[in-house]
Amino acid sequence: MRLSLIPLFFLLLPMAEIATFIVVGREIGVGATLGLILLSAIVGALLLRAQGLGVLRKLQSASRTGENPGRQIVHGAMIVVAAFLLILPGFLTDVFGILLFIPAVREAVWQFLRKRITVVTRTSSARPDPASTRPRAIPGVIDLDDAEFTRDPGRTDPNDRLR
Repeated sequence: MRLSLIPLFFLLLPMAEIATFIVVGREIGVGATLGLILLSAIVGALLLRAQGLGVLRKLQSASRTGENPGRQIVHGAMIVVAAFLLILPGFLTDVFGILLFIPAVREAVWQFLRKRITVVTRTSSARPDPASTRPRAIPGVIDLDDAEFTRDPGRTDPNDRLR
């Protein structure tokens, strides 16, 4: 039942947008309607740049302090969706896009989603441990440094037979 609503939504949304274009076009004129559509696309791109950079800074700050970056990741994703909705031509999608740019609305969506998603993070210290920067040992493989290895020019490589 739930899966069958998604195709219906994608069928009805463009129809509702077209109806909205007709109503708005009758009220303010075709030129003004097209101007509003163009303006909303420009505003969406500008808001994506401004708020997206702010979310990136918060994400970096959360990473430095060791906080869970899940909230910032979800807020960033909502800003991208909001900008996409504003860039798409249509007044109904613009309304949802503008709503997602409001921090209080994003926070409410985050509170709703927080219980339904899991963000997996990998922690690391500020100064890497020299032992942890070496590649992991693979069982059965001997890892030699350049100083520990020499090649005998008279000996053939056993792997050459396999090629």
